[in-house]
Amino acid sequence: MRILTHSPQETIAIAEKIGGLLKKGDIIAYKGGLGAGKTTFTRGLAIGLGLGDNVTSPTFALVNEYCGENINLYHFDMYRIENEDDLESSGFYDYDFRNNIAVIEWSENIAEFLPENTIYIVINAVSDTDREIITEDGGRFDSAWN
Repeated sequence: MRILTHSPQETIAIAEKIGGLLKKGDIIAYKGGLGAGKTTFTRGLAIGLGLGDNVTSPTFALVNEYCGENINLYHFDMYRIENEDDLESSGFYDYDFRNNIAVIEWSENIAEFLPENTIYIVINAVSDTDREIITEDGGRFDSAWN
């Protein structure tokens, strides 16, 4: 699916709907350039999961964890990851992906290591406020667009 949002608030609202549809074990890989709105989108996912809106970019931490009673959201930034050794030393494989949800910024850097069932979300900055959001999810999030 493809949608155009016209403000950060609209982007958050769409992501919040998708967040409400996520299930344990989901891995979301973002595609999008610097400033595209990946962290803003993650804020909406966290809200939809009931984890609040205190989401920040994991650029310098590599991962931010948002913990809830029944599920956690792991928010990774793979910008500085260049190979499998980097990925291993980042601690990526130590996280419990089966019982939680992961979102990955700069997923292009680890594409060959992502599972087959990874959900891809492309976010393109069309203007200062407009974002084109494309989900590659096999139609799973179609209800979020209504």
